Amino acid sequence: MKRGRILNAELSRAIATMGHGDLFMVCDAGFPIPLDRWRIDLAVTRDVPDLYTVLDLVLAELSVERALYADLLQEYNQPLWQRLQAMFEGTGAELEAIPNERVVGELAHSAKVIVRTGAFNPWGNIGLICGTDPDDWFAIPGTVMPPAYRERRARMGRGG
Repeated sequence: MKRGRILNAELSRAIATMGHGDLFMVCDAGFPIPLDRWRIDLAVTRDVPDLYTVLDLVLAELSVERALYADLLQEYNQPLWQRLQAMFEGTGAELEAIPNERVVGELAHSAKVIVRTGAFNPWGNIGLICGTDPDDWFAIPGTVMPPAYRERRARMGRGG
């Protein structure tokens, strides 16, 4: 049997296909997923699985350099906003608020994968821009880590 916490074969496969700059979305039960997107529907019933469980599992296996969320979140869903801040603290990923219209429009249409949870969590639609681990990519002797990667490494708590 597979090791690791993600047992869903399609979700495991989706994470394995992600590359630097690809957009991976985890969304609530009501998110309007375009018909032409790779949809992984995990929703079983209300809040099963919940948004936090799926995000935690995905983040354990996916390198993320930026997380996008609806700008309405900070004002109208403080519990989710606080949880996102805690989830991404020390990961090196930047949190970025964007207009909700962009989340359900532009992001939905450019995501490589959209994972639907059973969450009834207002504005619980998070876009994850995939990244790489700076230490892994600049481990070859003689390679030089550019400033943007050094800054991300510092945000990860690994020094400047």
